[in-house]
Amino acid sequence: MALDSVTQTMTGSNALTSSFTTKKKEAAAADKENLWSAILNEVQTQGSTKLPSNKSVLVLGDNATGKTTLIAKLQGVEDPKKGSGLEYAYIDVKDEYRDDMTRLSVWVLDGDPGHTNLLHYALNETNYAHTLVILTVSMTQPWGWLEQLNQWIKVLAQHIESLQLDPKEKEAARQRLATTWQSYCEVGDDLDPGSPVKRTMHNNSIDEDDLLPLTEDALITNLGLDIVVVVTKTDYMSTLEKEYEYRDEHFDFIQQWIRNFCLRHGASLFYTSVKEDKNCDLLYKYLTHRIYGLPFRTPALVVEKDAVLIPAGWDSLKKISILYENMHAVKAENHYTDIIKAPPTRKAVYNRETEVQTEDERAFLARQQEILKQGGQVRGESPLRSQGANASANKSGPRTPGSAGQSSPKKIDPKLTPATPGGEGVLANFFNSLLHKKSGGPAGGPAGAASPGGGVGTPRTSNGTDSLLTAEKISVRSDAAAELDRLARSVKKDIDLSQSEC
Repeated sequence: MALDSVTQTMTGSNALTSSFTTKKKEAAAADKENLWSAILNEVQTQGSTKLPSNKSVLVLGDNATGKTTLIAKLQGVEDPKKGSGLEYAYIDVKDEYRDDMTRLSVWVLDGDPGHTNLLHYALNETNYAHTLVILTVSMTQPWGWLEQLNQWIKVLAQHIESLQLDPKEKEAARQRLATTWQSYCEVGDDLDPGSPVKRTMHNNSIDEDDLLPLTEDALITNLGLDIVVVVTKTDYMSTLEKEYEYRDEHFDFIQQWIRNFCLRHGASLFYTSVKEDKNCDLLYKYLTHRIYGLPFRTPALVVEKDAVLIPAGWDSLKKISILYENMHAVKAENHYTDIIKAPPTRKAVYNRETEVQTEDERAFLARQQEILKQGGQVRGESPLRSQGANASANKSGPRTPGSAGQSSPKKIDPKLTPATPGGEGVLANFFNSLLHKKSGGPAGGPAGAASPGGGVGTPRTSNGTDSLLTAEKISVRSDAAAELDRLARSVKKDIDLSQSEC
């Protein structure tokens, strides 16, 4: 009996040991299976975290606001090529942490309102949830921001309403945008171990209990799309100060207005300058953060007036009101266009050319024919010549038709014409007229004799004097004739010398 009891005890012990060993092996096998499951899940998780290739950016804005130049800067292209209608480009995006790369599609719509019908190619039911919108305005025309931004928001809202979207999808997109604003927190340096633990902007695992309520006036218009308002060409601010007398108050007024606009539409705000390379790199990093969830550790920038950066969710009415402290001549409640007025249009006189009216060909030829009939000697009356003639008439008194001061018509000598090279014909006619005028003096020829120039002399009386000349006038006439005779001999002598030298 005792032996049987011992045998039963040993048999029970062996059974327990065998059962324990079996359970241990089963546990090890289960652990091994769980390990492989964990590795498989990790691989699947890594595969699903690759950068997606279906993301896109839609750029809207008026012409000359720098849309093409801005995208070329983000691409790293030095010489941008502007197209028309709807342009397509892409930006290479690389994730340094996962060593992954993808392409971000970019659509740039022409600023002409006639091209808005092309929007359905860039924004449709397929990519609505994967599209970010950039609205551009230029600092070269701040007086047009109110109309431009309101117009493009209206165009965008009407286009979204025309899409055949699932109401649940639209509501999910709007809720996602609201969550982005509610979950925003100040950016901390994740690399600094001494920095306080904060929720970072790229942390998507936030409980609903941690969400903050939306600030006042935030997301009044929620289109369900991430929107970034980009102010281009901020380097033009110096020109506004010099030529349009803009002061810091004007720029503060502009900034507070556009920040209020972004707050109401749930948009981010960037002031950029491609020329001076301001905020362009930060804009690229912010786009990759909003689209792909890559980290973005730059806080809001509001100190430099030409390099403002306002991330989505950071701004509030209280922060905007800080700008009011420096606004004395203007008030925040003033209408935008009452303070930022368009300058008067300047007339570019230097670009205008005087319009020349061509003369009718027949009228021109008829006029030339009349000139030829008159011997080709028609000349316009010079004001100086008229004044000189009037002065001579005043000095010598009234002239009669037969007086010596009146020129007699002369025939044109074909050998001595103004067309003679060097103008010798003109000089010859001049000296011939001088010699002809002296013929009325004591050394003159008989009355009515032909002059050397071929003209007809002044009528004479039998004693060789003009019929109407007094004794005093005859004396003056004789002195003038003698002087002219001396000049004629001097000129003739010079001519003879020149001919002998030749």
